[in-house]
Amino acid sequence: MPNGAQALMKTLVDADVEVCFTNPGTSEMHFVAALDSEPKMKAVLTLFEGVATGAADGYARMADKPAATLLHLGCGLGNGLANLHNARKGKVPMINIVGDHATHHVKYDAQLQSDIETVARNVSPGFVRTSQTTEALCTDAADAITAARSFPGQVATLILPADVSWGEGGEPCPPPALPAAPVADDATIAKIAEVIRASKKSAFLLGGRALREPSLLAAAKIAANNGVKVFAETFPVRIERGAGLPPVERIAYLAELASIQLADIDNLILLDAKAPVSFFAYPGKKSYLVPDSCTVHTLASPEQDTTASLSKLADLLGASQATPILQQPKRPDRPRGKLTAEKVCKAVGHFLPEDAIIVDEAITSGLMLNVMTEGAPRHDMVTLTGGAIGQGLPNAVGAAIACPERPVMALIGDGTAMYTNQALWTMAREALNVTSIIFNNASYSVLNIELERVGVESVGEKAKSQLDLKGPVLNFSQLAQGMGVHGVRVSTAEELNKALEYALSHSGPHLIEVMVPESLNGVKRKVLPWLLRSLPKLPLPLTRSLKKKIAP
Repeated sequence: MPNGAQALMKTLVDADVEVCFTNPGTSEMHFVAALDSEPKMKAVLTLFEGVATGAADGYARMADKPAATLLHLGCGLGNGLANLHNARKGKVPMINIVGDHATHHVKYDAQLQSDIETVARNVSPGFVRTSQTTEALCTDAADAITAARSFPGQVATLILPADVSWGEGGEPCPPPALPAAPVADDATIAKIAEVIRASKKSAFLLGGRALREPSLLAAAKIAANNGVKVFAETFPVRIERGAGLPPVERIAYLAELASIQLADIDNLILLDAKAPVSFFAYPGKKSYLVPDSCTVHTLASPEQDTTASLSKLADLLGASQATPILQQPKRPDRPRGKLTAEKVCKAVGHFLPEDAIIVDEAITSGLMLNVMTEGAPRHDMVTLTGGAIGQGLPNAVGAAIACPERPVMALIGDGTAMYTNQALWTMAREALNVTSIIFNNASYSVLNIELERVGVESVGEKAKSQLDLKGPVLNFSQLAQGMGVHGVRVSTAEELNKALEYALSHSGPHLIEVMVPESLNGVKRKVLPWLLRSLPKLPLPLTRSLKKKIAP
C-alpha cells in the first residue's frame, strides 16, 4: 500500500494536476521521493518560493487548470505570498501544498515552527486545511482540488505534516467532478436588455474569463448592434487580442484618465469584473471611479458563465447575427535611432510572432505596449493582477510550461525584475522558449510620479535616492548569463531589432536588456499639467492621445 505522499501524488494526477513547481525542504522529502512514483507529474525546481507560486499562477492562466506548488513550512509560504496574492486577486486556480513538521513534533516549538494556517488564509481564504492523518490525506486533497477549480478559481492550501506524508495506508481518491458555471437568470437578462434599449450611453466592463474570444465576440456583437461601449479591466488575468479579435479599451491605471473614460457612461454593466476603483487613495481625489450619475449593473458575476450570459442577452436584443467590429492586421514600422521605452514597445509590435503570449510587467515603460500590439497577430496578454511586483518572470515560466509550442515574451521593469530574477535559472534548466525584455531605466519610475500625485510638495535628495537605481546600475545581461540564459544589452533601436530577430529565430531562453531613459519624465513634464487643463475634453482612445503627448 502506498505511503501518504504516493497516494497524494496519484490523487493529483488523476485530477489532471500534472505540474508541480517546487522549492522543498526537509519536511517535504517524502513528497519529493514520491515524484519518482508518478511519471505523469512534471516537477519544476525553482530557486525561490516566489518563483514557484508565480509560475503556478502563469501556468493556470494559460492551461485553464491548476498546477501545484510545494513549499517548505510557514517561512517558505511567506516567501511565496506576493505572487499568491496576485493569484488570489486574479481568481487563479492553484493547489498550494505546504509541508509542516510531523504532528508529534509540533509541541516542541522547533526553530521553523509557525502558524501556517494563519499565514495561508491571507491568500487562500476559501480553503486552508491541515491534513491530520494519512488515511484522510487524499480526501483532503480532493477537497482542495474541488475548491481550486470552483467558479471562480482560487488558491487552495493543503498543509502536509511530515508524518502524514510518510505514513502508510494512503488511498488515492478518484478525481472530483468539475463544477459547471451557471448562466445569468432570465430576470437579470431582461433587466439588462431593457437598460441597453433605454440608454445610448451604456458600457460593458469585462474581466476574468469575459476577456476570452467567445465572450469578446458576443459582447462585440451587442456593441455593434446596440451601441454599447466595451471596456476591459485595468489589469486582466488573461486577455485574447490582436488581429481578428474585437478591440477592447482597458480602463486606465491613472484615476484621472479612468474618470474621463467613464465620464459619459450612464449604465456600467459588469461581467466577471468589479466596479473600477483607484489603486490608491489620493488627497482630494475620489477612490470610487464610477460617476455619480452612472448606475452599475451585474450581468454575470465571477461565479457565472460570461459567454452563455452574453449570448442569452444577444438573443434577446436581436444581436446574435450582428457583425462585430474586429481589429484589422497592422504592425508598426521598425523603430530607429536612440532607444526609448516607446520604441521598445514598437519593436515588440513589429516582431511579435503568431500565437505569442505576452507577459506584461513593464510598469511605466510598457505604457505604449497596448497600442503598439493591437493589430499584431493574435496573441494572449497576461498582466499584473494584484499589484505585487515580481510576477512577470515567474508567470513567463509557467506560461511556457503550459504552452510549450507558443513563444513567450516577458516585458519587465528593472525594479520588478530584481524580485524574482531566480526565474531565469528555471528558464535555462527547462530550456523554455521565453524572450525576456528588461527595461533598464535605473529607477523606480512609477514612484516618482506617485510622489507628486499624493501631494508631496518638496522632495529632497534623501527621498529621491530611495527611488533611484543608478548606484550601481544593474546589469541584467550579465545576470542572465550567470544563470545560463543568453543575454545581451542594447541601447539603440537597431541593436534591439537585431537582438529580437535572433531571439525569435533561435530556441530560448533569451534576455534582452534595453537601456532606456525614464519613461515618466515626459508624463511628469507634459501629461499631468495637460490633464488638469484638458480633463473634460480628452479624446479617446486614451492610448493614442497619450502617445501624442508622451512620445519624445
